[in-house]
Amino acid sequence: MLNLNRAQVLGNLTKDPDMRFTPNGQAVANFSVATNRKWKGRDGAPDGEATEYHDIVVWGKQAEAVVPMMKKGGPVLVEGRLQTRNWEGQDGVKRYKTEIIADNIIVLGSRSGGSGNYTPKSEGSGTTDPSDQSEAKTNTPDKNSDEEIDIEEIPF
Repeated sequence: MLNLNRAQVLGNLTKDPDMRFTPNGQAVANFSVATNRKWKGRDGAPDGEATEYHDIVVWGKQAEAVVPMMKKGGPVLVEGRLQTRNWEGQDGVKRYKTEIIADNIIVLGSRSGGSGNYTPKSEGSGTTDPSDQSEAKTNTPDKNSDEEIDIEEIPF
């Protein structure tokens, strides 16, 4: 039987990313992406709009490469896998949180007017496990390029 755990979101950052380091020096960044959905009302019903918030976790060199390019409100494309954590709160209630563990991140714009993307060197490995110390590369657009992506023009 085949299995697939893949998530892809295109939206705006709800706040600047929070980057920390584990006791062994591994970088980890957390941020949230908001996505909007709009629909037309039927039979005189009003049009609707809904916003979803997606928690993202990015590890290692990938976190160190993309976090400086990311600012609150900026558009970003995130690809990764879903992972659910659970823990018991101080009140004794079991809590759950589903996050996207990022494999690829494309920063579509920033306040400085630049844009860039980050793809791990071992693309297709399907993992960003914190113990994975594989090398990474960054891709940035040509400095002479005047092309900007208008997020409203993307057909999805």
